[in-house]
Amino acid sequence: MRLILALVFLVTCTFPCGNLFAAARPNILLICVDDLRPELACYGKDYIRSPHIDRLAAQGRVFRRHYVQAPTCGASRFTLLTGRYGPSSNAALFQRAASLTRNSAMASPSMPAWFRQHGYETVSVGKISHHPGGRGGPDWNRDDQPEMPHSWDQHLLPAGPWRHPRGAMHGLAHGEIRMNAKDMDVFQSVEGADTIYPDGLIADEALGQLDRLATQAPTKPFFLAVGIIRPHLPFGAPAKYFAPYIDCELPPIPHPNKPTGKTTWHGSGEFMKYNRWGRNPNGDSEFATLVRKHYAACVSYADAQVGKLLARLNEHKLNDKTIVILWGDHGWHLGEHAIWGKHALFEESLHSPLIMCYAKLAQPGVPSDAVVETLDLFPTLCDLTGLDIPEHLDGVSLRPILEDPAAPGHVAIAYTGAAQTIRTPTHRMIAHRSGARELYDHREIDGETRNLAAEQPELVEQLLAKLKSRRP
Repeated sequence: MRLILALVFLVTCTFPCGNLFAAARPNILLICVDDLRPELACYGKDYIRSPHIDRLAAQGRVFRRHYVQAPTCGASRFTLLTGRYGPSSNAALFQRAASLTRNSAMASPSMPAWFRQHGYETVSVGKISHHPGGRGGPDWNRDDQPEMPHSWDQHLLPAGPWRHPRGAMHGLAHGEIRMNAKDMDVFQSVEGADTIYPDGLIADEALGQLDRLATQAPTKPFFLAVGIIRPHLPFGAPAKYFAPYIDCELPPIPHPNKPTGKTTWHGSGEFMKYNRWGRNPNGDSEFATLVRKHYAACVSYADAQVGKLLARLNEHKLNDKTIVILWGDHGWHLGEHAIWGKHALFEESLHSPLIMCYAKLAQPGVPSDAVVETLDLFPTLCDLTGLDIPEHLDGVSLRPILEDPAAPGHVAIAYTGAAQTIRTPTHRMIAHRSGARELYDHREIDGETRNLAAEQPELVEQLLAKLKSRRP
């Protein structure tokens, strides 16, 4: 009897009741996709082919109102990886790294560092932080300049013919590296295998890591983060992914006109600096359609890499022992508001996919319409795995919504250097440093095209106060 009681005590202490998994702490597979709009079948769209992501959604929980903290890669990933509001620049994680000492890193650890401290092997492959491979230096390959100190057991980027992570980040087929953007085509479709573009190599490396980690998973859980670069610019993907879109009929671009008044509109500089053969999608509908089709091809290419990872997880019979998260680092305008890119505080820049899937999920396949933030992922994963939630985090656990898709969410905050925004289930308010305000009602057909701030100043002030209470 004493032996039985001792065993019960040991199991209870080792696997807290907060852990939904009976035998051991679950593995985590985090898949990050760059510049991914929520324009997938599982989000109610019908022309982009993403069967693997859609299958994951059918088995998991789709968060249909997930918002990022910043409409740019580095700042958005800062929040994902730290669970904190932060700077609005792409250098946010490097700024954090420069300020860290060993003691401060232990006191306010990153998400992978927290799981590493609690017995997980942490591995990143591809673009998880701002730089693929997680290093600094001119070519993003300096081992002495980690973007996330004390976080990863391994942080990998197989550069192949692109020579280094900087080359892979903006690479086109067969090792073409962006030197001067004006000399690189903004889109491309080339015959060949998945590995003629960088994401094919990233997927292959991730599969190898998954094979290795699977052998030790029974005794040592893993946190594997895989960052897929496409559909980031330039839009290059193997021709087989572009072929289904050649004769595809695309829906019209909603609200394609440049807004009037004070907004966060910009001239799409990241897009416009590439070679566009003298064409501009604003005013050239044929070219706009080509751009959108090449973007769609890149999404299908990214989806194929996701499919490989999910299939390998299944081969190792780890589905029931792994939490899978698919996350888009921000949205991307495809002509809405006459923008081709991110960097604005409109819905299109901030709304991105979030899907979570695990074996004991309640009502799998039922989506949630609760407003949630990237900020919430760190505490959610702690909650699901039975780890304590660090006190320094700014988000909340999404476990209530995972247990009941009808559960409510909360407001979402986002920011650039010049403005902040708050999104409720019905409204978006944008506060500019200059004092200008925007207010949009998403219950109206006009959406984010008619600024109601002057007509509803009381609501503006209420939302401003709520925004300042969350991020002063």
